[in-house]
Amino acid sequence: MATATATVTLSITLSAMLLAMASLSSEVVKPVLAEQLPVFEAGDISTKRISVDTSPKPLFIISPTVEGNYPVFLFFPGTCSSNSAYSRLFNHIASHGYIVVAPQLYTCPDIIPTTSENDELNHAAETANWLLSGLDAALPDNVKGNLQQLAVSGHSRGGKAAFALALGYSNVPLQVPISILVGVDPVAGWSKGCRCNPKILTYVPNSFNLSIPVTVIGSGLGDQKFFNIIHPCAPSGVNHKEFYSESKPPIGYFVATEYGHMDILDDHERIFNFCNGNNHRDPLRRTVGGIIVAFLNGYFRFETKDYLTIANDPTVAPVDLNPGFFINETQESLVKLGDSYSFKFDLFCILDWVPGCHSNIVYM
Repeated sequence: MATATATVTLSITLSAMLLAMASLSSEVVKPVLAEQLPVFEAGDISTKRISVDTSPKPLFIISPTVEGNYPVFLFFPGTCSSNSAYSRLFNHIASHGYIVVAPQLYTCPDIIPTTSENDELNHAAETANWLLSGLDAALPDNVKGNLQQLAVSGHSRGGKAAFALALGYSNVPLQVPISILVGVDPVAGWSKGCRCNPKILTYVPNSFNLSIPVTVIGSGLGDQKFFNIIHPCAPSGVNHKEFYSESKPPIGYFVATEYGHMDILDDHERIFNFCNGNNHRDPLRRTVGGIIVAFLNGYFRFETKDYLTIANDPTVAPVDLNPGFFINETQESLVKLGDSYSFKFDLFCILDWVPGCHSNIVYM
């Protein structure tokens, strides 16, 4: 009976949040300068870095130290990236009053994942379930995690894992409710015809069976080849555009036009240098962190002004965003991207080397 009551309460709360965002998305928000939006700057809450080895997978946590009950932001790192490689982004988010938890779901001894994406997803679910019993004990005194306000996110392959977890593809039953979803330059494979299980993309607009708010943040240079030779890190057909297209309203979509796929990592992280742009990373991290904080504030704290300002006028961000918008659940369909994808024959599908991955090469 208590579980049913909690579920009804959560449903009512989330519905109220959705209605608040929908009603405000049509109002005119006057453009302001980026420095006037507090979400693009570090918050005023002190934070602490925490390492946990007692969970199903090693955790890197950045938590507020000020007493309080904070929403939780569960983040899955990108391909072969360390969970601590995003520390500056995580600290930006945590300083605004959120507990950031990043598990190391697998390792890459030879720069190639040694764990299948199905196993990665199961580990992700196990970690999310562990939060119920283990998170609070790992946090500073008088700091608690509010798992009724759980956001799930990830970068690159980790972004796909976040979507797959929210869509229910894990073989491990999820014991915690996911309130909102954020994809940071999510990638679903090597190409449209070369993808690992679970193959969550359907190539049908609005097809994701999700009833939670979604924000997708993409990189403008992620689908470009390095020296016109090396395969893109976020190829067309499996990148942010498709994740956006298949999501249902309410959906926010932002693309940092002048930045590469790995530019949100800390400055000292040099993995896959060919996936970077030529710009300093800090403005991008502040932009991505600011969008995420504004999104979380909108749905968890009813503070919608900053998110809607960014969506209605992306020029307020520290970097160029194109497109940038928010579509609420009262609108019938998403804006069409106009991109046409085609299957390409891949002579060598690198994902075939990954244990448990079976790609589908399509001949033209």
